[in-house]
Amino acid sequence: MNDKKDLSLRLQNVSHSYGATAVLREITLQVNPGEVAVLVGPSGCGKTTILNLLSGHIQPTAGTVQRTGNIRTVYQQDGLFPWLTVAENIDMGLQFINDVSQREKERRELVELIHLEGFEDHYPHELSGGMKQRVELARALAGRSDILLMDEPFSALDYQTRLRMRQELVRILAQRPRTVLFVTHDIEEAAQLADRVWVLSQRPATVCRELVINTARPRDVTGSSVVDTMKEILQALGL
Repeated sequence: MNDKKDLSLRLQNVSHSYGATAVLREITLQVNPGEVAVLVGPSGCGKTTILNLLSGHIQPTAGTVQRTGNIRTVYQQDGLFPWLTVAENIDMGLQFINDVSQREKERRELVELIHLEGFEDHYPHELSGGMKQRVELARALAGRSDILLMDEPFSALDYQTRLRMRQELVRILAQRPRTVLFVTHDIEEAAQLADRVWVLSQRPATVCRELVINTARPRDVTGSSVVDTMKEILQALGL
């Protein structure tokens, strides 16, 4: 894994268009090493486009993108291979480890980390939505990943499961720290998880507010820091 001081996720005056449709306009933001940063904004404003720019899947129309470190992405839709078991899906993130015993040791540690001992031989269709997302997290955390890009990973889950997954993410990151950029439309989720929140405007998106949250995690959804941050996000969104 790279030295923390070398890790970087930065957009500098980035604009992006799909044909004649302008999506982003002069976006500047930087995710600090070890930080959990969250993007919120209206549907279709370009949040996922920012993740795709940072992952290198697309190039900006204007401006510069800087990324240093090994990046893994956790997607909104189920990204597990349905024909592979839990263990085999996690192994997809460990292919760089040639030593079989070392790879098995790392897989066991990841299975323990996500509390799915005994489910190693289960297939995705045999798991609940929350369990599948935990396997996704384990695969993303496997090996040399320094940075996680998370694209609304809990949006398809029911509310109680989303709450549990937020708790799981906080617990897992405490044990295996990563630099995280998390996209969500859920302002409660943003306020509960983030060190920093960027609120985006309607398309073409600009950063209309940046909020820094200094309260340690885990945070109760009824806590003052979460409630106050939600109010500020709503205000920035004009709601």
